Amino acid sequence: MHALKVSMQWLLRLLYRVELKGMEHYEAAGDRVLIVANHVSLLDGLLLAVFLPDRVSFAIDTQWAKKISLILKLVNVFPMDGDNPLSMKALIRNLQEGNKVVIFPEGRITVTGALMKIYPGPGMVAERSGATILPVRIDGAQYSKFSYLKDKYTLHYFPKITLTLCPPKTIKAPEHLSVAKKREYGANALYRIMTDMMFETSRYDTTLLQAIINAAKRNGWNRIVVEDMKRVPLTYRTLLMRGFILGKVLSGFTMVREKVGVLLPNSNANIVSVLALHAYGRVPAMLNFSVGASGIISACETAAVKSIITSRQFIEAASLDSVIDNLKQHVDIYYLEDQASNIGFGDKLRGFWQARRPQATIDTLCSEVSANDPAVILFTSGSEGTPKGVVLSHINIIANTAQIATRIDFGPGDIVLNVLPMFHSFGLTAGTFLPLLSGMKAFLYPSPLHYKTIPDAAYHTKATVLFGTNTFLASYAKHAHPYDFYNLRYVVAGAEKLRNETRETWMHKFGVRILEGYGVTEASPVLSVNTPIAYREGTVGRLFPGIDYQLEEVEGVEDGGRLHVSGPNIMLGYYLHDKPATLVPPRTEFGSGWHDTGDIVSIEDGFVTILGRAKRFAKIAGEMVSLAAVEEMAYELWPDAMHAVIAVFDEKKGEKLTLLTTQKDVERSELVSFVREQGVSELHLPKEIVTTKEMPLLGTGKVDFNGVKQYIESLSAE
Repeated sequence: MHALKVSMQWLLRLLYRVELKGMEHYEAAGDRVLIVANHVSLLDGLLLAVFLPDRVSFAIDTQWAKKISLILKLVNVFPMDGDNPLSMKALIRNLQEGNKVVIFPEGRITVTGALMKIYPGPGMVAERSGATILPVRIDGAQYSKFSYLKDKYTLHYFPKITLTLCPPKTIKAPEHLSVAKKREYGANALYRIMTDMMFETSRYDTTLLQAIINAAKRNGWNRIVVEDMKRVPLTYRTLLMRGFILGKVLSGFTMVREKVGVLLPNSNANIVSVLALHAYGRVPAMLNFSVGASGIISACETAAVKSIITSRQFIEAASLDSVIDNLKQHVDIYYLEDQASNIGFGDKLRGFWQARRPQATIDTLCSEVSANDPAVILFTSGSEGTPKGVVLSHINIIANTAQIATRIDFGPGDIVLNVLPMFHSFGLTAGTFLPLLSGMKAFLYPSPLHYKTIPDAAYHTKATVLFGTNTFLASYAKHAHPYDFYNLRYVVAGAEKLRNETRETWMHKFGVRILEGYGVTEASPVLSVNTPIAYREGTVGRLFPGIDYQLEEVEGVEDGGRLHVSGPNIMLGYYLHDKPATLVPPRTEFGSGWHDTGDIVSIEDGFVTILGRAKRFAKIAGEMVSLAAVEEMAYELWPDAMHAVIAVFDEKKGEKLTLLTTQKDVERSELVSFVREQGVSELHLPKEIVTTKEMPLLGTGKVDFNGVKQYIESLSAE
């Protein structure tokens, strides 16, 4: 048997260049060990049988046990019958006797490329036997001819395969739980262990250009990954070629590590400009063109931006001529059309050659750029104060895309319709870089405000993934034909609370369940999301692997606290307007590297429920009142209107609530009656109700609470 095992190791290493990592964790796990692995191909059992040191046992379905004659010579097979509880008890006894057992918790080979459903049995076995769990990540075999992913990936005969053993874990359910609850607890705990394993073994300590090159090698250089309204599709190869060509031109008027403003809509030109700046060691600052000249100038001052890249065609189409005239007094403006005229045949030939040897090119052009250097500068929405510059590193963005990929099975077969602007972290990371790094195609649409045409765009592009805010998704639903979203697999909502009316409309009209998530720009941005595997209505999903959290106590809030987070996706720091281009690293009372989200949340079984913003609580008659909760009542009463609540000074009660609404012919008595019917304290009643035709909104679709406050104050002054 030993000779057979050595021979098989030699053969597999020759064919698949098998690399084994983390053997120290195998020794640390001890004797009573349940080895759990992701299941990506028909090779998996053979790989573990050959490369694990001992003659371990395999817990395998009875039918499969008859088909693996070769593995039978290398390991002990423990046939499992899912319908027979005695086989499960026998497996528990086997572990308690000090044996090592391998099991695939998914119970089947993946057909998505991501983790499949985790069965509760393995978690229960680990918990009852007291066995240590040793997670093993199998990576690379999914790209072989022995996987079930021929419709998603370009499969190869002999891809490189890596086996990574992770630190051992244990599962211990609370004693007070019932048998059924312990079973559920074990399944959830094992799912977290598996997703943690997938993230921990992902490579995110690299630059974005390097990550794109790696993705191109994995998915094929000629795969189309970007397209915009001009209907010019770009492959990995052409995308990098355009980036190298433009980067050479832009380097003529910018310096290495300089912050360069990018003022462009969602388009091929935007992502090419970002990669062009990266190729020559510059840092793109993504400017929000919806905030007007003063907002853009403030952002440029905050990040010490001296030059802005934009497009004459865009400026004309968006009627931003007056904005540009104001900007010219503060920064230099460079138009892509003008730069294109400076590109000669020699530049194109150089770019063509560089795109054929991209690794050598980036090793030469940006060798001094590290994964932990700034990759982009974004700016907070300013919905509650002065916008700050958020500096995200290459690691921050790539880590966040890896976290997303551990929970949702995005892949090369998907088409993302990205309507969210790239100056918004959601649109940049989830809508642009996630597709690039996953082999998906991103269709870049220039504005999320085209409510009538975006559903048609989804229909014609055959989009399978759509990201949006509640405001945008509700508006698309009003104008869409029931068949416009026929091809959608996932609709993910973030940036603001998802209304029940929006969720139900999408379910009933399109048959699509919206997955609500949660994030902040400072976290690159996604922190949690509901998924088809782990979904709980009313929450924003479970926190991602790799994220640690602490809840700070908040006066008047019993079931929750102020959320502080840390992890590899947390920003490098802020640029503040009074300290231009001076990095202020994140730090809270819990230490350096921690970010205070400013959100009051409760967390149960890993699922996060947003209670409200810390700044959006008012203290009325000594009681803490959530402004978001008051808004929610207004939405329940008047679901077709938009509502915003602010707190203003009150001599008697300290603060009073004012509701701004687009509801016509509103009567406060209606709200009073509704609040009483709900059994809610009348402290939640707005003292004043103000109507408006249009709610002040930010470019991202969120309510502009600064604008709301200014509007109400102007009315009071009048």
